[in-house]
Parts: sequence; structure tokens; C-alpha cells
Amino acid sequence: MQKSKYIDGGVCSAKGFRAAGVPARIKYEGRNDVALIVADEPCAAAAVFTTNKVAAAPVLYDRSAVADGRIQAILANSGCANACTGEAGLKDAELSALATAGELGIDPSLVLVASTGVIGRRLPMDRLLAGMKAAAASLGSTPEHGLAAEKAVMTTDTRPKQAAARVKIGGKTVTVGGMAKGSGMIEPNMATMLGFVTTDAAISPAMLRRALKLAVAKSFNRVVVDGDESTNDSLFIMASGKSGNAKITRAGEDFSLFMDALERVCISLARQMATDGEGATKFVTVTVRGAKSEHDAARAARAVAKSPLAKTSWFGKDPNWGRVLAAVGYSGAEVSDMKAEVFYDGEWAFRRGEIADEKQLARLAKVMSADSFTVTVDLHLGKYESSIYTCDFSLDYVHINADYTT
Repeated sequence: MQKSKYIDGGVCSAKGFRAAGVPARIKYEGRNDVALIVADEPCAAAAVFTTNKVAAAPVLYDRSAVADGRIQAILANSGCANACTGEAGLKDAELSALATAGELGIDPSLVLVASTGVIGRRLPMDRLLAGMKAAAASLGSTPEHGLAAEKAVMTTDTRPKQAAARVKIGGKTVTVGGMAKGSGMIEPNMATMLGFVTTDAAISPAMLRRALKLAVAKSFNRVVVDGDESTNDSLFIMASGKSGNAKITRAGEDFSLFMDALERVCISLARQMATDGEGATKFVTVTVRGAKSEHDAARAARAVAKSPLAKTSWFGKDPNWGRVLAAVGYSGAEVSDMKAEVFYDGEWAFRRGEIADEKQLARLAKVMSADSFTVTVDLHLGKYESSIYTCDFSLDYVHINADYTT
């Protein structure tokens, strides 16, 4: 079976989509903060959202709007989350969708909205709607248009996050492209901070929903920056069907090929998010293997990835394996320290009760000087394995979040 391959691109890579990003002074002067992604025609769509019980107004609105699996446009903004804003916030979300539909000349039921930024503040609707109109007037399908849209949803991100992949399905070229924002307040459970994926595959809404949930499990649900789940986490996918492949309506070879491309894009975006964690200096993959169950492997890896003590040790290039084992120990996973081993890349730090000596510690410190490395815990209790993408905690993480609202 031929697999997909990465290509340069983002949300405008797939056929049938246009995008734009413009400055509207939602919070800052002189930076893009309103994005618009539009399909040429109504298309199959799916989304997953935060499981936080305190959900933002856009999430509440979108859950209902996307239920029938047909969407044509998404309006997004940064600088204001429209979260914890009560009935007024819900009305603002609805008005945003209605106004966007009017500007584009489409059915209001085909518009979703997304917001990210400070919680507890009303959207400046006059600026948002002016930005929406400017974005609608500047829509295009070039890579530059996709990048402009991506920059409009960035908050504390230090770099754009885009990915695209291409695969042959039934002799037709199918493209999947996406963009995401997120560098802090990230421990998704069903979604990511904000993610937007487009594809020109012909696929039914039911299979698109299934594909998205499977891809999320292998990508965005494996990202931890700080252990906080946002009120606004949302991930959207739209499928235009413009590639001309036979519509995917059930599991099989065509669905598997599509999944390969979708997973490739989602994993790339997820890794980019972890690499760009607020103040991050290192990208770290935490892998737990030899666990007694899949659940044990996942929760042990997540506990290590979330541990502030482990994360600060990575920043300090300190191979403090004790913090790693301690996190595994309180994770709830079954563990025996006399059977466990801890590695940093291929260098061991702890082996079944044996502790690294000075020479071995020097080798470990060299590994940790790299921009990225893997922390592996082998429990030697079973056959299950799980990995989580994360980053270190630096001094800048505190500075960024200490004055975020001001």
C-alpha cells in the first residue's frame, strides 16, 4: 500500500479552499488577529472540542452547528477567548457567524467560529466584524494566504505551525493540509488549542468524524506543555471532495490511505506545538514501554510529561531520573523500581536499582544539551507502550504567564 508523503503547505494546499488573515486590533496593534477559512462549496466537516466543563462560547455554538457534518467557512480570532462571557458571549458568537455568512453569501448554518486569547472579556465586535469583512475581501488560495491565516490565530506562539501531506487514492491525488496554534495551556483531551485541517478527499461526514477521532488519538492527545486544558480547545476538518476520488464511505484500503495522510499532518502539527511550548528550549518525547496495560503506559508517560520537577530538570540539563521515576510511581500505573529502567536517548540513567556513576552522568548531560531528546522508562512488566510529546519548563514560561492578561 502506497503511503503519504509530506509536502510544503497548509490549509490552502488542498483543492477548493481559500484563506485570509488580517489585523483588526482585537488586542494588539499591527498583527494579524482575524482569520477566515472558506470552502468554495459546502463540504463534509467534523470537529472535536475541549472536555473542560467551562467551555467558551465558540465551543458551545460550534458543537451544535457542526452536528450535521456540513460546513463551508470558519471565522477565527486571537486576542480574546470569548470564554466565561455568559449569554452575551453566546450572542456574540452567533452574530459573528451570521455576519460572516452574510458577507460570504452563504447559509449561516455553514459557518463556525473559533476564538483564543484572554478569558473573561467580551469580543470587541466592531473590530472583529470589520476584520472579518477585510478578510473576506482578501481571500486567496496561495501559500501566503494560508500563512496569513495561521499568523492570525497565534497568541504566545513564537512561530507558525503548518503541515501538509499528499497521497494517491484510487489513482487520484488527495491532499491534506492544516495549521494549528498553541504553545501553552495545553493538555488536550479530545482536541488541541486551535487546529484547522482541510482536505480535497471525497469522504462521508461519518467517516470524516471517525478519521478525525483516530488521528487525534495519535497526535494532539499526546501533547502536554503544562497540564492545563483550555476552555477553547477546538480542532476542525473540512473535506471538499475536489480530488475526484471515489467517495470514502466505509473502512478499507482507501480509508487507510486517507488516514495515513491525515495522521501525518496531525502528528506534525502536534510535535510543532510541543516544540513551541511557552518558553521551551527543548522538545522532549516521553516513552513508557514494558507496561502491564495500554492504560498504564499512557498515564505513566503523561505523568512524566506533566511533572514540573522533571520538566525543570530538562531545562537545567540535569539527568534527574529520580523525578521521572517518582512521576511514574504516582501516576497510578503498576511499577516496580527494582525492575524499571530510565534512559535519555540511548544512555541509561537507572537500571533495576543500579545508579549512573559520574562518567555515565556526563554522557547523560551531553544528551540533554541537544534541542530534543527522548526520555524512556522501561517497566519490564508487560508489552504495552505509549509516547507523549512535551517540552521543558524554562524561566521564560513563568515570565510569559505571569502577566498574560496585562
